[in-house]
Amino acid sequence: MSNTIVVGAQWGDEGKGKIVDFLTEKTDVVVRAAGGSNAGHTVINNGTKYILHLIPSGVLWREKLCIIGNGVVIDPMGLLEEMAKLRGQGVHISPQNLRISETAHLVMPYHKALDRAREARRGANAIGTTGRGIGPAYADKVERNGLRAILLTRPQELEKQLRLRIDSNQEFIVASGVEPIDVESSVAAVLKAAEELAPFICNTAVACHEAIAQGKDLLFESAQGTYLDIDHGTYPFVTSSNTTTGGACTGSGVPPRLINRVVAVCKAYTTRVGSGPFVTENEEIGDMLHNMGREFGATTGRARRCGWLDAVLLRYAVMINGADELAITNLDGLDGLDEIKICTAYRLDGQTLQYPPSTVEDLERCEPIYESHPGWKQDLSGMKRFCDLPEKAKSYLKRIEELTKARLSLLGIGPAREQTLVV
Repeated sequence: MSNTIVVGAQWGDEGKGKIVDFLTEKTDVVVRAAGGSNAGHTVINNGTKYILHLIPSGVLWREKLCIIGNGVVIDPMGLLEEMAKLRGQGVHISPQNLRISETAHLVMPYHKALDRAREARRGANAIGTTGRGIGPAYADKVERNGLRAILLTRPQELEKQLRLRIDSNQEFIVASGVEPIDVESSVAAVLKAAEELAPFICNTAVACHEAIAQGKDLLFESAQGTYLDIDHGTYPFVTSSNTTTGGACTGSGVPPRLINRVVAVCKAYTTRVGSGPFVTENEEIGDMLHNMGREFGATTGRARRCGWLDAVLLRYAVMINGADELAITNLDGLDGLDEIKICTAYRLDGQTLQYPPSTVEDLERCEPIYESHPGWKQDLSGMKRFCDLPEKAKSYLKRIEELTKARLSLLGIGPAREQTLVV
């Protein structure tokens, strides 16, 4: 038995979906334990692009069991849209291969309206959320005022609670300049979704432990990345859940002692979406990647901010996640460069920092300390074996291992499943 957590080591968008999809071949159960539909995983297999938001990437393997755990917040209508799109691409989805935690919290139409309203009130200080209601849903969960997925099997109680909450939030929404919620159409949409999703609802913590007892392997798919974690990220420019390895345990009901392996995923450079500090941001790198058609969000389509690899962030992410291994993606994005830089430390107020400071105010004042590496100036996308990589590419990867103290185990040199090299 080997239970593995795949976690993002940057600000999300590291290519976790591709890595999870690759590792799923040798696992039995794939578990999503945190986040909501604000996350987007893109997987390309046999020339077909699949975009997933709530459903674990393992669904692309028909014989695998996928679980949406209790730590996830679920938009019922969004989930049904995702299921319909995947089915249209030939993906099998049924209660036999997808199960939803009865204690996962629901994202309701009023949460989305509240998200937009709160962002509108922040004005110039807006966080840059996706507007999908994730923050308000998690806030209701913490305030013990949320609606849980078990209610999808109890439509009368669901309708009652939904109407009460729309009514209590409508005044604030309208006062914020946001369009009011259409009560009847919203209620009808939620009840229709509840009818379709009810067969998928169960106690997924029990399902996980039953699988473990049977000697099956579990793969935990984290959403977003370490620096969007509500506790360890660049607060307040973060998401509303624990996106680090601890969140995989609390969000699934599987205890830490049953985890055997942690794989931290990062790009060969750094990206982030939305507002917040970004020490190694580089406009030229961003322009290059965008002109290549890269680095646009799977969920929002927004162009990502781009920069050189930040080993300070990676070093800390490896440490707090307890990562044994690195999976580095998008190395081929650097193929055309003569010179490639790595940020090895920060300089702040005359001091050299090996780890990121805790406040965004200090992080914004940090200056990167770079070292330069020669580019390999060669197309890597067709490589079939790690040993065939040019020596300059291997040297760059070796340096990342040294700086993070984690072993490179998987390497992405293109978006397709077969463009993943085992090291």
